[in-house]
Amino acid sequence: MNIEEDIWYGNHWSKWLLAPLSITFAVITGCRRALFKSGIKASIKPSVPTIVVGNITVGGTGKTPLVVYLCEQLTAAGYKPGVISRGYGSKAPQYPYIVNSDSPVAHSGDEPFMLQQRTRCPLVISPVRTDAAAHLLAHFDVDIIITDDGLQHYAMQRDIELIVIDGKRRLGNGHLLPMGPLREGPWRLDTADFVICNGGNGLAGELNMLLVAAPLRKVTNNAVAVADQSISMVAIAGIGNPQRFYTTLAQHDYVIEEHLSFPDHHAFTAAEIEQFAAGRTVIMTEKDAVKCQSFAQDNWYYLPVNASLDSDFLPQLLLKLKELTHDSGS
Repeated sequence: MNIEEDIWYGNHWSKWLLAPLSITFAVITGCRRALFKSGIKASIKPSVPTIVVGNITVGGTGKTPLVVYLCEQLTAAGYKPGVISRGYGSKAPQYPYIVNSDSPVAHSGDEPFMLQQRTRCPLVISPVRTDAAAHLLAHFDVDIIITDDGLQHYAMQRDIELIVIDGKRRLGNGHLLPMGPLREGPWRLDTADFVICNGGNGLAGELNMLLVAAPLRKVTNNAVAVADQSISMVAIAGIGNPQRFYTTLAQHDYVIEEHLSFPDHHAFTAAEIEQFAAGRTVIMTEKDAVKCQSFAQDNWYYLPVNASLDSDFLPQLLLKLKELTHDSGS
């Protein structure tokens, strides 16, 4: 555990040195929320129902698999969902930017590209999410918007909020940044329509989500792979919470000889992976695989995961959406 993890998810004494900065952060973010709530700062309401999938902690909590799940389930229910994202790490030639199968990952960012490939739903990225929403509605026939992250983007109004929390790490030490991992206080959970607990057992009022591993696929061509799980592998991960990936591998009896973690959204190179792997079989996350496909070796694999939620979640969500469309006169 590094010092940041030790402070946020342990009980390291040095967190108190950061208390003045956390107080400043609380004042600034609180004033910002108040300005939007009062209408002093303008916010925009998209013309179709909008679902925000976000979290109140820094780092990965499992939002992206949940967005995939929502796209699949809403499509099956007859909706035409579209997705918007900030596109963290993207370097698009212009924004808003439409992500499709021909988009270079460097332009789209890893998560948006992976999302579009998994869901085949229209997807637009922009640092200004209201611009992304307007562009999505102008160019595609969608009747619901799902925004990947953006819980704190109050310039865009939303109809339904889903907050995802890590069932193991929960809210860490419960303090705001930088003293703790929180973007907003624990009170924010009480304002969401759904609180989704990823892994572990959710508390009262929370819905449980599990990430279920799918068959391995080859990084080179996305083909389902028949791999001997008894073969020793090396694991790499450039995601918000690499330990969750390593735990998933262990739970599914993959033999991991060594693992190497990188910062979230890391831009991998062939040289660094080949140097670490030294010819050994490599296993990585799906998000990392989209960045490595152009230079992947034949013995590199990725492990897709699918979100599985409590059975009463989807009926509740569909009921809320039905009420929204009824209230709007649709």
